[in-house]
Amino acid sequence: MLEIGPEEVAQQLYGNEPLFTYTYSKPQSVNYAAMRQANLVIVREVETIDAGLREGLREVAKRGGNVVVVPSASPAAHDSYQRLFKDLGLGTAQWEAATAPPELRDVAMPSAREPFFRDVFGAQQRAVTMPRVAPVLRWTRTGTDILRLRDGESYLADFPSGAGRVYVFSAPFSKEYSDFTSHALFVPVMYRMAMLSYRNEQLPAYSLTQQTVTLQLPPVSNEAARPNGTSDEAGFRLVKDSLTFIPAQRVLGQEVRLELPVGMDSPGFYQVQRQGKTLTTLAFNMDKRESELAAYSADDLRKMVGNRPNIRVLEAGESGADLAKFQAQQTGQPLWRYFLAFALVCLLAEALLIRFGTRRAVARVKVAA
Repeated sequence: MLEIGPEEVAQQLYGNEPLFTYTYSKPQSVNYAAMRQANLVIVREVETIDAGLREGLREVAKRGGNVVVVPSASPAAHDSYQRLFKDLGLGTAQWEAATAPPELRDVAMPSAREPFFRDVFGAQQRAVTMPRVAPVLRWTRTGTDILRLRDGESYLADFPSGAGRVYVFSAPFSKEYSDFTSHALFVPVMYRMAMLSYRNEQLPAYSLTQQTVTLQLPPVSNEAARPNGTSDEAGFRLVKDSLTFIPAQRVLGQEVRLELPVGMDSPGFYQVQRQGKTLTTLAFNMDKRESELAAYSADDLRKMVGNRPNIRVLEAGESGADLAKFQAQQTGQPLWRYFLAFALVCLLAEALLIRFGTRRAVARVKVAA
């Protein structure tokens, strides 16, 4: 993510989190390379948004990234923000008349039913003191209100733009116009916008039969280039246990297109490595036809068998009588049940003889005595 503004405000939020890659740029020296990689760009109180910055923000939204706009209170910034809103497809904005000092208004308690705040609040919301802000603009196009003022005006709204989203605040973050940055609501709102900006283009699994795999990876750095300036053709490798494949590869901006080698036919997990560093892990499965549950009919099997006399195709039918008849012909009459019953009868006879025959013998001995 990239923050553009007079000073760093979001650094304490995102800078120490390993989940985010935070970059800050001043408006006079925007890091356009970081902007091309960012999923979230925060434009905060920039007085002059030139054509290059507007085009960069439009490209971010076009490719699916999100843009956060915090307006400037300077009247000189109105024209550049109007052009920015027009380029992003937000229409025009109406600017509030400047007052000295700015008139602060209370922000309403957000609704737990709002999808933006899903899993943010507990089951029971306590009455808390909400931030106070002084809006400097309102928008004519209807967006999705995330935060409202108590009088019904919108404070934070969400607009679709290209393949991404644009979040617009109606008041600056400076202390004269807002205490939102020092409020407890600031952290979950900014975190939520960052999490909703995350996009993972990588599929859960790939097929070994597909020819190419396209990944969103960091661009090849200067360290990954050869001393003569040519790119390293063996930069990316697919590694699985002791197997290493060097696919044909092509880097187009943030896209890395890998052509799967012909000998790569073992399913499993493959690590995408560059210069010994693992960038991501890909899962490869066999062709979906391996798991096809369709079965051949008896007529199809007979056509496949042809005139082979040693192969017979039997239809079990609903009752399975034909299959049972064929099994009886092949195995004969099973006699093991009769032998088992005869053995049990013999054991029973032996037990009876031992029990009752021993008593009679003892009785005869007593009579003779």
